[in-house]
Amino acid sequence: MIEPNSNGCNDIRESYTVSPARPWTDEEKQLVWKKPQSHKVSEEELRICREVKRNWNRGEMKIANILLEGDAGSGKTQLAKALSANFGLPYTKVTCFADMDKTDIIGAILPVISSERLEKLEDEEQSVLKALYESDGFHSATEILMNSLGLAQEQAALKMKQLLKRVAEQSEGEAVEYRFYPSEIVNAYRNGYLLEIQEPTVIRDAAVLMALNSALELDGSINLPTEIIRRHPDFIAVITTNRGYIGSRPLNEALRDRVQHTEKMDLPTKAIMIERAMAKTGYTDQKVLDVLADIMIMLDKTARANAIKGVAGMRSFFYWTDAVAGGASARESLYHKVIYKITTDSDEIKLLEDALKSQGLLAVLDEAEMEVKKNEIPTP
Repeated sequence: MIEPNSNGCNDIRESYTVSPARPWTDEEKQLVWKKPQSHKVSEEELRICREVKRNWNRGEMKIANILLEGDAGSGKTQLAKALSANFGLPYTKVTCFADMDKTDIIGAILPVISSERLEKLEDEEQSVLKALYESDGFHSATEILMNSLGLAQEQAALKMKQLLKRVAEQSEGEAVEYRFYPSEIVNAYRNGYLLEIQEPTVIRDAAVLMALNSALELDGSINLPTEIIRRHPDFIAVITTNRGYIGSRPLNEALRDRVQHTEKMDLPTKAIMIERAMAKTGYTDQKVLDVLADIMIMLDKTARANAIKGVAGMRSFFYWTDAVAGGASARESLYHKVIYKITTDSDEIKLLEDALKSQGLLAVLDEAEMEVKKNEIPTP
């Protein structure tokens, strides 16, 4: 049985830390995820922790590549972060995108140009290069660009390629020093962190997938321009991917074959949904939450049965609950927080509405809301 820690959050780290004697730097300690009070340990979390710990020292039977596959909002990233906390490993992630190439997997080689040539570049380019030159190598080049320019990962990767071209032009005919900036993947792989690989199904280049496949072997390696690095024994890869996500493809068979444990992520049980919503929003009206959860479950089933692409996930449930807690109309906010996130197609909306009406859920929702209003104490 799991006992809550002093912060009121379920903590199972003591039981499942994979390298308890391993020293960490202060910066690495900061990367280990800290569970918020709203986090509730799920069956999936416990099952993965038990399996990983049981097989950790069993050689070829080791479990170090995990796949979490499910709809958006089903808690995949939250679970990946929870595993970082439970295993005591620094958490880092890479978000895949369609035009990823091998430099996004490995890292980039950047010329260190002279201050005179640096001044010929744009101000933004100068500030980024200075940040790169002054970095300690702990962060990837893409991460430095994301932090310096406030860019998303895909934009930062593109900007890095443009910057490499500009620097190469400025350094023509000049003897320059080169410096290698490893990717987030390489940092995690070399140092034994927990790496979440988000949406590898969107990658178009087969060579990139082949590089990932090779790296995910338990005894795998990555060929860098400067050296060959071996997979750290503490490295854990958690692949998170959506089912039927627009722009995605079926997960590469070779990649799937390298996974030792898979979880199918769906909406949790009704009781867990309510418990998480209470913890996340502070709203405690059990009767209203019961109805909201029933509606979410029915919308999820109806969307699946009718091949409606949108998802009735936990994020929508949290925001809907929070809106109701803030005094919004439960019926009205149902559309803005849930239904319109699933679809704005009129025919599909009618299918969802008809399903709710056929089960009497909209009437029950109205009754629960009226009862709440009756019990409210009017402010003087």
